[in-house]
Amino acid sequence: MILAAQGSPELPNVLTLLHRYFPDSIWASFAYYWQDLVFSFLIGALISIFFLFAIRKKALIPNGIQNFLELIGERFINFVTAILGEDGKKYVPFLGTLFIYILSMNLFGLIPLMKSPSSNFNITIALAICVFCFVQYLNIKHMGFKGFLYHLAGSPKDILGWMIVPLMLPIELITQISRPITLALRLFGNILGEKILISFFAIIGVTLFYFFPIHTPFMLLGVMTGVMQALVFTLLSTIYILLSVPHHDEQNVNH
Repeated sequence: MILAAQGSPELPNVLTLLHRYFPDSIWASFAYYWQDLVFSFLIGALISIFFLFAIRKKALIPNGIQNFLELIGERFINFVTAILGEDGKKYVPFLGTLFIYILSMNLFGLIPLMKSPSSNFNITIALAICVFCFVQYLNIKHMGFKGFLYHLAGSPKDILGWMIVPLMLPIELITQISRPITLALRLFGNILGEKILISFFAIIGVTLFYFFPIHTPFMLLGVMTGVMQALVFTLLSTIYILLSVPHHDEQNVNH
């Protein structure tokens, strides 16, 4: 059966079932109301436990899970440095954490009785705001406050450039503000659409085909969507970090 939680159709998860069987329980109602946050914290805890377990016995010659993680880490570092250059290695912890967390949230809903928190706009906008704040911090750090304002004004170099500042400044401000919104909407929309699609075919399989799992191909598609959306979110975040590095002619205007 498909239940409605927080305004969107979805397959039941463990918290919706607990709320149904314990409707008068405060803890069940609390967990149900805040289920996206509960799953978000649960996923974060599971990721932390997994990596603590994976690196508890470091070997000079890695094998097994350590070898796999080092391989993935090396590929990800190459991915980031290909965009940001060698200096981009210092951003790998932030971007790597972002990618792993979003990927895990995207795929978690494919596990029976679990839910993808990234199908909730509040979760995705919170992630996007984290990226936005980090990028603005880098803008001010690299350019200085005055240099950042100069950049927002379109970096005018002559009288014509200064004349169009009233036009360029609002456009640049709208561009900066729109970035976290588009990041959040893209991730939220794709994961929500995937959830609705899987739920729709799952209920058809249960009601019309005697529990035949006709939604299985869409779950495989969901894996691809989850990976791709985590990669797109991380790629765009990396590009925004790249854009926070000032051009040579802007480095002279700071503080």
